[in-house]
Amino acid sequence: VRLVESGGGLVQPGGSLRLSCAASGTLFIIGDMRWYRQAPGQQRELVATISSGGAIDYADSVKGRFTISRTNTNNTMYLQMKSLKTDDTANYICNADYRFQTYWGQGTQVTVSS
Repeated sequence: VRLVESGGGLVQPGGSLRLSCAASGTLFIIGDMRWYRQAPGQQRELVATISSGGAIDYADSVKGRFTISRTNTNNTMYLQMKSLKTDDTANYICNADYRFQTYWGQGTQVTVSS
């Protein structure tokens, strides 16, 4: 399974971005999918999780601002980010479970700056 993220970029504080994570290499539905983020010098942080059945969980730091979603027909996950803050600056990385293994993407950089 290969995970490829897209949608990152430079945005001003208060702005919005929509990230995508496309999974390829399987015709079957992938299990839990997650967005992590990692800022320079910081530990990797779990941002949001969505199960194949649609159960969702968010980190407290993004609740009310970020929305995770997915389409099982093409194994694609999204992260709609609103009211972005400078603290949201990080490399956003996609993670997915499939057949008892966990897969990682390379990440897409999000920079929030004026």
